[in-house]
Amino acid sequence: MNLHAMRAIYRFEMARTWRTPLQSIVSPVISTSLYFIVFGAAIGSRMQAIDGVAYGSFIVPGLIMLSLLTQSIANASFAIYFPKFTGTIYELLSAPVAWWEAVIAYVGAAATKSIFLGLIILLTATAFVPLRVEHPLWMLLFLFLTAMTFSLFGFIIGIWADGFEKLQVIPLLVVTPLTFLGGSFYSIDMLPGIWRTVALFNPVVYLISGFRWSFFGVSEVGIVVSLGMTLIFLAACIATVGWIFRTGYRLKT
Repeated sequence: MNLHAMRAIYRFEMARTWRTPLQSIVSPVISTSLYFIVFGAAIGSRMQAIDGVAYGSFIVPGLIMLSLLTQSIANASFAIYFPKFTGTIYELLSAPVAWWEAVIAYVGAAATKSIFLGLIILLTATAFVPLRVEHPLWMLLFLFLTAMTFSLFGFIIGIWADGFEKLQVIPLLVVTPLTFLGGSFYSIDMLPGIWRTVALFNPVVYLISGFRWSFFGVSEVGIVVSLGMTLIFLAACIATVGWIFRTGYRLKT
């Protein structure tokens, strides 16, 4: 295992975050804080509790998950797309670095940034709404698995994209709507029967449900099912990345 190369790639990607703190950290935290103010304090104070949890607190896991998904995808997709854009990807492909070592470094850096941001948002939320975490180890597990999964997904998007505008297509038109429709601001149990059944085909529902359970001990979907769906998506992303490097899809042309 080429630990030196992995460490170099990881440190380079992490250094990019500290060079742009306003874009990488401050901006997402402020954006999420506005959700806490508007939905948690202003609207939440006028709404009934959901499953015994105050509405302002209920939406915290969903908002953290929203930031986690979008930032994981953005960090990982840009990290691999930029070397493609500048042509330095060929130096990486010709270097004595296994594909999985490069993926671990790039994805690990993107996931680290997202987890760090998620924890900051969690601390910020305590300034706006009362919050408790009943299962902290499960919370950290879901935080880690989600960050890794969607960093891998973002890595795939970065390889697939052949222009900067395509880096935003799937996050804006697919991931963000699925997150809003996945129970970020409500419980899917509040939906009519047919729409609840439709919502269960949304993979983000399982991520948010499991993450919310780690906070309050309540969920719309069983914790084992949520964990299983997360692991299936993670395995699918790993398999896709492996296929990309075996075939050279959009890497060697």
